[in-house]
Amino acid sequence: MAVRSFGIITEADARQIEPGSTVELEKGGHVTPLAQDTLRARRVTVVPAGSVDPAIPADLAPVSPVRRVAIGSDHTGVALKTSLVAHLRHQGIDVNDLGTHGTDAVDYPDIAATVAKSVTRRESDAGIVIDGAGLGSTIAANKIRGARAAMCATVTLARYAREHNGANVLALGSTLIDVADARAIVDMFLTTPTREPRYLRRLMKVRRLEESF
Repeated sequence: MAVRSFGIITEADARQIEPGSTVELEKGGHVTPLAQDTLRARRVTVVPAGSVDPAIPADLAPVSPVRRVAIGSDHTGVALKTSLVAHLRHQGIDVNDLGTHGTDAVDYPDIAATVAKSVTRRESDAGIVIDGAGLGSTIAANKIRGARAAMCATVTLARYAREHNGANVLALGSTLIDVADARAIVDMFLTTPTREPRYLRRLMKVRRLEESF
């Protein structure tokens, strides 16, 4: 994972650094006061040189920026899914709607697994699964190796799920949130990267746990 290194970070430098990224500050380096404000606003993490672990696989963090999304719901989430599909396509995101498309009852594990597999096979950059509460789809998606699904009922949880936990599948409960909140949650989830070294090291431990069984 290539990380930019600086001896000094000025405000001009800070404005050129990708939002949400991590950069290294050389020993004895300096960040100007104006740059500190800009870095904070852009959620850029500054770590001492040598802090980034080169042993962390490049494919560990979820894809960012997200360009392709797989989305699926059971029969309770069709209306919410339809709204989110339109919302994402309006932003120019490639959306693969994996069903269901009607009101006939379907089983959430089937939909959640299909979405999660699309992500782990790299057919999609991120996934969204919807059922009544979002909990069942979370459990089912997490049974697919490589999927890290998080049920998020607030924008804050969506940010934490990505930034701290490297989630690549978002689960929503169609009976718990309205369309406006769902759109805000989705936007936060899809635009928040996972780059801070300490979070990536913890994700590596999660992957090892998954591979040990």
